[in-house]
Amino acid sequence: MPPKREPVRVISRRSTALGVALVATLVSAATFVAPSSAIPPKHPVPQLVFPIVGQTTYHDDFGDPRGNGKHEGNDLMAAWRSPAVAAEAGKIKFWTRSARAGCMLYLYGRSGTTYLYIHLNNDLTEKHDNKGKCVAGTAYMDGLKDGATVQAGQQIGYVGDSGDAEGTYHLHFEVHPNDGAAVSPFPYLQKAVHLLMPVNPKLRVSLSVQGRIVRYASNRMTISLTSMTLFPGGQGVSGVRSIVLSVPTTAEVDTGDGTIVAADATSMPDLAGRNVVVLTAPARATLAVAGMRPGALAASRIAAVMQAAPGGP
Repeated sequence: MPPKREPVRVISRRSTALGVALVATLVSAATFVAPSSAIPPKHPVPQLVFPIVGQTTYHDDFGDPRGNGKHEGNDLMAAWRSPAVAAEAGKIKFWTRSARAGCMLYLYGRSGTTYLYIHLNNDLTEKHDNKGKCVAGTAYMDGLKDGATVQAGQQIGYVGDSGDAEGTYHLHFEVHPNDGAAVSPFPYLQKAVHLLMPVNPKLRVSLSVQGRIVRYASNRMTISLTSMTLFPGGQGVSGVRSIVLSVPTTAEVDTGDGTIVAADATSMPDLAGRNVVVLTAPARATLAVAGMRPGALAASRIAAVMQAAPGGP
């Protein structure tokens, strides 16, 4: 069922196959009745990867009145050219034929859910210049081909304000279970996995984290964060309260007085409740790493922060 927005429409992944089969169906319609098994099965919407990497604000504006009907998605407000990533694994299709939608992309998820990414970038500067085109490197991820198969969390585009969103950078995001009518993305976004960076197994990343060790068990430590920096790039990461890191025996521990020891059953319990600075070992930016799955990142060096003496400077 098409969204009520000029001329944007949901292109079913089954439309081509149905068109090819139409002739055969018409020929045999008088003698053949399709069994119930021919009806495509319905599948639930899976847990999503949040479709933007970086700071984002949104609320449930699905169904709000718009000039051309009810709003059929959620508007995710984000900075210009924030990475837009695949909410689940599937196949993408570029769409550039709607003046209102501007630069747009369909993601046909493996679950049977279709996602719409609308108002992707068409600016070459942050001054809303509209000098860019709906092409890879501007609206879509560099090197991305129309019709490509993508993995969950892979970058597929850039947040912008093309179409009738001029002046307000955001991603209009729609969810269409089983290629059908739009439903509110809000409950799925609330449960989605947020990524530190787009999934890119060719890229190796590491973190520098500061905080307090609140738990250590089974070679894993949970840190309540005060700051986190992502490398390469040295980009500060906000909005993350805690992280669970694995602690291999190869990790080094600086006890705070200059003594370096191995991370083992003796040294690690002594750090419980202590403030620390931790560097993680470089790791490929897989979905587990990008999504900070507990234990996916491993500590390489753990340094205890010495507490200032009472009454000291």
